[in-house]
Amino acid sequence: MHQNLCAVPESNALSLRPVCPMTDSVTDRLSPEERRTGMSLAAIFGLRMLGLFLILPVFAIHAPQVPGGDNLMLVGLALGAYGLTQACLQIAWGSASDRWGRKPVIVTGLLLFALGSAVAALAPDIYWIIAGRVLQGSGAISAAVSALAADLTREQHRTKIMAMIGSSIGLVFAGSLVAAPILYHLIGMSGLFWLTGFLALAAIFVLLKVVPPAPPPSQGTPVPLSSVLFDPQLARLNFGVFALHLTQTAMWVLIPAALVHFADLHVSDHWKVYLPAVLFSFVVMVPAVIAAEKHGKMKPVFLGAIALLIPVQAGFYFAGENVWTLALWLTLFFVSFNILEATQPSLISRIAPPQAKGKALGLYNTLQALGLFAGGTLGGLLAKHFGSGAVFSACGALALVWLGLAQSLIIPASKRTVGKAA
Repeated sequence: MHQNLCAVPESNALSLRPVCPMTDSVTDRLSPEERRTGMSLAAIFGLRMLGLFLILPVFAIHAPQVPGGDNLMLVGLALGAYGLTQACLQIAWGSASDRWGRKPVIVTGLLLFALGSAVAALAPDIYWIIAGRVLQGSGAISAAVSALAADLTREQHRTKIMAMIGSSIGLVFAGSLVAAPILYHLIGMSGLFWLTGFLALAAIFVLLKVVPPAPPPSQGTPVPLSSVLFDPQLARLNFGVFALHLTQTAMWVLIPAALVHFADLHVSDHWKVYLPAVLFSFVVMVPAVIAAEKHGKMKPVFLGAIALLIPVQAGFYFAGENVWTLALWLTLFFVSFNILEATQPSLISRIAPPQAKGKALGLYNTLQALGLFAGGTLGGLLAKHFGSGAVFSACGALALVWLGLAQSLIIPASKRTVGKAA
């Protein structure tokens, strides 16, 4: 009788360990396999995104040295072109991983990313750089990585793993802002593109040697895309990731040049502004995420992070030539960005129907990629024709719309919160 109190889950790659209501203190912890899954997949995401983010802080400054790079619209397109192919292929790659397996799709995507990095590194002009960025984006593996994380973890721990992967994006973004100016000074823009290709190959090694074996592809009945496309709660999160990454990319058409022109700060010294801002933002982010996940404060923290984007954009608009004011608003932007990057994938994994998580994550990553493309393109276009103020005004207005939509977001209680309430 005693051993029948604990049931072994049937549909989980890590189901060898029983889930028992009488041993909550054990099952509430990540298993060693789940911990390895989270850390290794976060590393894969991080290596790939680091290669992308290293370009952002310095490309607008480097671009005038490249034939055709004096056109701000083309500079914005080069920054955002990666997002265009990501947007076109994210759902397709996610569906392919459902059919042929996660790891083969992820390896193929990382190889395409490395090839695009080589094209950009060898590019003779801005147009070939754009071509390289398009090819980089064709390796759209975000949905497949997130789906693999869901395959390899128990349901009650998926939020933690998704938050771990989401946090890796914020961490590498922060690190890239510090490292990019230094690396650009040492190896140049071509060297940065070669480095992004090497990081993609390193991610393949981590996938094949560190990530636990993936379960076989699901043979279940496919779920129609419309079931997640028109879900009102998921739509709010999809709009949010679009708005966040549009804002991020649009800002980086302007911020590096502002530090050079207004603060008289050479690109190799930009870390002196970025590093303190980034470190402080993580001091704020960690307790905020803990309060959101562990203490049931997800919605207030989530809404607060969105609301913070509005005064940040207003601050950039009125910052003028004061480097200290600019640094303050950069710090607050990083606080908001890092909290939202850590919480939004977690919310998608919690709200999406279990049988449609792959498609929901594919759609989410498609909107993220569209935001990257739209931000670079729109940021360059507005800056060229209407000035920097128009960029910050548009981003602030977008954040205001997002905040209005997010007010009615319904966030299911986590199992931890439900258990405590019971």
